[in-house]
Amino acid sequence: MEDCNGEDLIETPELPLEIIVYILSFLHTSDRKEASLVCRSWYYASQDSHFQKNVTFCFPASASSLELIRGLGRKSRCSLIISQLDGFSMSRSLLLEVGLSLGSKLESLALPGSSITEASLLALLPRLTSLRRLDLRGLDSLFMSGAFLSREEHRQQVRAALSGLEELDLSDLRYLSDVTFNRLTGCTPRLRRLSLAGCHIAFEFDPYRGCPVGDVKDSSALLSLRNLRRLLTEQKSTIVALDLSRTSITPESLRTIAQVQDLVLEELCLHGCKELTDYSMEVLVKHQPSLQRLDISACTELTSRSVEAIARGLKSLTHLSLSRDWRITEKGLADLLSMSFLRSLDLSECLHVSGTEIVKGLSGSKAARAQLETLSLKGCTYIRDFAVFSLTQLLGDTIRELDLTSCVNVTDLSVRAIATYLQKLVVLRLGWCKEVTDWGLLGIEETTKSEPDQETGDKGPRFTRTFGNMGFFKPPRLPFEERPKLVTQNDLQQFKQQAGASLLALNRLQELDLSACPKLTDSSITQVVHYPNLCRLSLSMLPEISDASLASVAWHCRSLTSLALSHCPGISDRGVAQAVPYLHRLQHLYLSCCNNITDRSLFLLMQHCPRLRTLDISRCKNISVTTVDLLQCQLPFLENVHYKFIGGANPTM
Repeated sequence: MEDCNGEDLIETPELPLEIIVYILSFLHTSDRKEASLVCRSWYYASQDSHFQKNVTFCFPASASSLELIRGLGRKSRCSLIISQLDGFSMSRSLLLEVGLSLGSKLESLALPGSSITEASLLALLPRLTSLRRLDLRGLDSLFMSGAFLSREEHRQQVRAALSGLEELDLSDLRYLSDVTFNRLTGCTPRLRRLSLAGCHIAFEFDPYRGCPVGDVKDSSALLSLRNLRRLLTEQKSTIVALDLSRTSITPESLRTIAQVQDLVLEELCLHGCKELTDYSMEVLVKHQPSLQRLDISACTELTSRSVEAIARGLKSLTHLSLSRDWRITEKGLADLLSMSFLRSLDLSECLHVSGTEIVKGLSGSKAARAQLETLSLKGCTYIRDFAVFSLTQLLGDTIRELDLTSCVNVTDLSVRAIATYLQKLVVLRLGWCKEVTDWGLLGIEETTKSEPDQETGDKGPRFTRTFGNMGFFKPPRLPFEERPKLVTQNDLQQFKQQAGASLLALNRLQELDLSACPKLTDSSITQVVHYPNLCRLSLSMLPEISDASLASVAWHCRSLTSLALSHCPGISDRGVAQAVPYLHRLQHLYLSCCNNITDRSLFLLMQHCPRLRTLDISRCKNISVTTVDLLQCQLPFLENVHYKFIGGANPTM
């Protein structure tokens, strides 16, 4: 080859595909997606089987989805989440194309927010011969008539296709009955996971309700405990996970399920089952000692007696949620934290927990204590700096996710401890920790606070202007009236020179929540929030930050997919203009009550954020409905736009 000057050019040979695959393996998923757009060879490398495990494609039903589904036919396997399907011809064509192009390759199918017909699904299911997970939650249109799978020939076809189905989600089905439940589960003989969350289940085995015990005919209106028990008995060798959240299950009903002979559950979710008692937990622990995951959050009758029973009986437990179990106290937590297999503990909104017993339980030898990777203390208002400081030292080697949202007594000392000892954190939530200031994020000891009268040099008592020298003293300033001492340029210079731990040390963060920490300003946000792998950031309700913070965040955190800036009056079009050129991956943006945001920002989003899926601009009085309509036409992936009270009005949603 020769250039325009007649000189020879050496053509650069293409790298072998295997080498490109090896290079891409070092990238984070979001970075790898960006790299795949560089050229054709990089795209082919990104499609290597090493990177395509458990890949799920999520999209709404539309005419353009047909071509996408045909393209997915080139993959060896995939999973789909298709929303907004209905009974019209376009949705029927879409489901037919799924069966034709992906029938033997589809591993998981979910149809949220849809209203499809029985005929459409019955035409699809026999083709899905490799399906392992089927999500039918909320699809009342399928079960309303009671005729779903009523014909034997349909049941035979579906049974042949779904014989390998392992997960079935039937949550929030108002019209699920014994008849339809038996027909459907009769086609799935090897279930491992079953969800019936939010379903209406008749517990006729419960003597406290006066219901008859014994054989009754299958109901065409409700699902009965008798039929659920029958399924568990028939498939006891395979079923390991059961979700009965938000049902009216009672202690006696839970006992009936737990006592199914040879049933060995590993996961059980009972979120929001408000009739369960400590007795029911003791029975459960006795008959299902192999449980590894247990969710009994929002079971408001449970007390620390349940915690003690769990600590005694579930030695293999790895994940436990006690969120919103308001009667639980510190009692039993030390024993719970002595369980060596425990990896995740959710104590959010357990109002009587102070952390003392947690620290006590973690103070033993490493082999005899929980190796927590996830800990949520959200809303535990008794948590103070001493507990956080102790926990950071004890959990530094293992913890990856820490939630201290609304721990109102947590201060800068806790933040510095987190930055010093928890440098492997991936998720940190400090929302509503109102005592956290710039000093904590920067890792600097705050200099002497200025006194209210320092500027006058008068150290004596002050008189009010109203009463002059009549003897009425000015009342003392309350803590919430005091403004934090502002960080100066000298302080920032000290921060850049020191080796101490600031929040900048948490360089593995992928999610950070600093919302409603009103003492934070540009001084810390611009200096500390520099995380190349950060995907989700919330800075909502920070009245002191400005466009400088937004521009800095965008420059240093280019992997952001979700950014919350609601109720930040200092954010304007200027900040959006500086930020969005670096936020090409942004999918969710929250700007409600930002009155300095105008139509100009929406035009910038159209230009720079083609992947936007959610936008909240509620109560932004300088945005017009016309521009919102244009935005929805221009951005193909935009699904949710919240725009109540824009332009000073309340448009019809």
